[in-house]
Order: sequence, then C-alpha cells, then structure tokens
Amino acid sequence: MRLHRNLCFAVIDGLTLIFNEGKYADKVIQQLLKRDKRWGARDRGFVAETTYDIVRWKRLYAEIAEVKEPFDRDNLWRMFAVWATLNGITLPDWKYFENTPTRKIKGRFDELSKVRKLRESIPDWMDDIGLSELGETKWTKEIAMQNQQADVILRTNTLKTTKENLQNILSDEGIETEFIKGYNSALKLVERANVFVTDAFKKGYFEVQDASSQLVADYLDVKPGMKVVDTCAGAGGKTLHVASLMENKGQIVAMDIYESKLKKLKIRARRNGVHNVDLKVIDSTKPIKKLYDKADRVLIDAPCSGLGVLRRNPDAKWKLAPEFLDKIRGVQQDVLQQYSKMVKTGGKLVYATCSVLPSENQKQVEAFLKSEAGANFEFVKDKKVLAHESGFDGFYMALLERKG
Repeated sequence: MRLHRNLCFAVIDGLTLIFNEGKYADKVIQQLLKRDKRWGARDRGFVAETTYDIVRWKRLYAEIAEVKEPFDRDNLWRMFAVWATLNGITLPDWKYFENTPTRKIKGRFDELSKVRKLRESIPDWMDDIGLSELGETKWTKEIAMQNQQADVILRTNTLKTTKENLQNILSDEGIETEFIKGYNSALKLVERANVFVTDAFKKGYFEVQDASSQLVADYLDVKPGMKVVDTCAGAGGKTLHVASLMENKGQIVAMDIYESKLKKLKIRARRNGVHNVDLKVIDSTKPIKKLYDKADRVLIDAPCSGLGVLRRNPDAKWKLAPEFLDKIRGVQQDVLQQYSKMVKTGGKLVYATCSVLPSENQKQVEAFLKSEAGANFEFVKDKKVLAHESGFDGFYMALLERKG
C-alpha cells in the first residue's frame, strides 16, 4: 500500500478533533469524508478505517510511540507511524517519518502485548471492572473480540419485502449478503459497502441493525393489535422492528427524553412504511403517568455503559469514566421502577442493555424484583449475549411478566 499525503493529513486532522477536542469519532469521520469529492471508495475507506484503528489502539500506540496526551501533531504522526509499521506499510520519506525506529516499534509491540490492558488498549479501570465482573477467561476473550471490526448486518423490513427477496435485490446492486442461522430477518454483508446509497435502502427495504440488537424485539413477544411502549426509543431501530412484527397493526408509543432522536425516528418510520407509531417526548413525569397500567408490552432499552458495542464505538473506551458507570446504574434502576408501572396486568416487560456487565444486567433485574415496584412481576427468562461467543454485539435482555 502506498500512502497518500492528503488522506494521511485527513486522518491526523480527525485524530486531533477526537483525542484533543473530545469530538465523537463517527461524527468526525462523516465530516472528513465530505472533504474531497474526488475521493473514491478506497480513499474514503482508508480515511475511515485508519482513523478508527488508531482510536481503537490509542493506548497501545501511544505507549509504543512514547507520547502522552494531549497529543500535538508530531505525536499523532508518531502514532500514525506505529500504525503503518505494525500493518506492514513502508513509510515514505516524508519529514513526519524521519528517524522512525521501525525495528524498535515491533519489539515494543511484542513486549507490551504481554499485558492485557495494553494489548487490548483499554483504561486500567475498565480492565479491573471487566475482570471482577466476568472473570479472567471470559473478560480476556470478550475484550479481545470488542477490538475486532464489526460486521455490517441488515434487518429486513418485512412490511415491504422478504429476506430472500432483499438478498436478490442487493445482489443486483452489487452487494452480496448471507443469511445468519437463528436470526429471522438478518442479512450479513460479505464485504463492507455503503448500503445507504442503494435503492433498496431508499425504498425502506432494510435498516442497518446488529444481529444481537435484532433479538430484542423478538424477545418482547408482540402480536398485531397490541399497545406497546418503547420507553427509550432513541432513533428507533427497535421501534421499527417491533412495528414490522406487529404488521403495522395496533399502537406503538415511542418515547425518549431527546426530541432530536424522535425526529430521526419519524423520518425512518416514513421510509419504512410504518404508520402505527406515536412519538412522545419525556419532558416531565406526565407522559409516563398517563400510560400507567395501559401497555400490553413495555420495552426498556436502558441507557448503559455500552461495553458490549465497543467494536462500533471505539472512542467510547476513552470517553467512559468509572463515575459514569456508577451514575448509569442508578438511572437503570430508576427507569425500571418508573416505566414498569406502564405494564398492565398480564402484560410483559423487556429490560435490555448493550452492556456485558452483570451489574448493569442481571443484578438490576434482581434488585427490581425485590423492590416494591417489582413485587407484581415474575421473571420469565433472560439472555446474555457475549461478542466472543456470538460474533455479534454484547447484549442483555430479560423478560418479565406482570401477574397482579
């Protein structure tokens, strides 16, 4: 591979924004990719993947390069040189790479890779908590998997087409996919591609949604004609899946504290041909209280640490802090206490997170069931999805039923 100056400059500019200004990696990369209209798919792929790669391995590369935050541009070029050397790329004779000790880089990599927190490039506190909650064997495998690039998974919109038909349509557009055993609506891309420019996407035939995330709506056990509340709907990936399982019949109330996210859901619902969703901003306790004892099904896709989806959000490793984890556990219990009151007698509730930590998952459900608000609920089943076992995102879901 030959390195091109303008592409490398884009990567360095992106890393400056992500590391030094705290910008979100996905937003920065979206901006970078608009920089030059002449860039082809390969150029854009290089900028996006190299930036993500260096973000993912920040701690390891910084240790090898012997640089400390805040990184100046020279520091970032040194980290870039580490990335290139470890990927077998010959460094051009640019001033940024003068005196790069390539042999020393490989030696330091071998040496540092003996320590898990350096090898997997994570903060000390994250390694400590993963170890204490999952144990040595599971945590070692899980965090290694969380550093692998995630596959692109599509969820067929069954309101408009079938999985088999979608596969054929995408094949005609030059995108090859394969079925995933045990996932009813999922298609996995054989090679990465920009699926958002396809006619199939514009017509609402699919959404991009990880296979683990697709399990949640199925877990809710919805039927056409029900009243379903999605309490933390966000931009609505699971809401739209629930709508397709309900065949557009019945009512879904999609709630969120962020109106901006619900606006995105509105646009997606229109493209998906979904018309049984009501949007409600949670701006006080009123919208929640109005729904007490009214819902056949309630989904709580709770805010969490996101430790199950680090493959997709590698910069989260550097943005998360242990204090956030303490705070979010409080929020999780609070939403369980409040939102569970919407479930009517005989109705069901699913509590889900994209975390792999038992303290955010089973322990929250256990605490809820022991509380006054959880006294009428019965545990039905739960599912713990670890990335290293499934090949997909780390997730948790628990199904509870209200008896009285």
